[in-house]
Amino acid sequence: MKLALLPAVLTGVFCVFFSIVVSALASALDMIVFLGVSFVSGFLGNLFAQIVTGGRGR
Repeated sequence: MKLALLPAVLTGVFCVFFSIVVSALASALDMIVFLGVSFVSGFLGNLFAQIVTGGRGR
């Protein structure tokens, strides 16, 4: 169970730091830009978690 939660926690932590950076760079974003940034954040966070935990199926 702990191993299953680790990628989710790492993704969440990555997304928090990513959102801090985005917030610092742009104070007002259009909705479409916000949705794009949210997607990129989740995508990169997931890749980060997979790299740190050694990927899936290993």
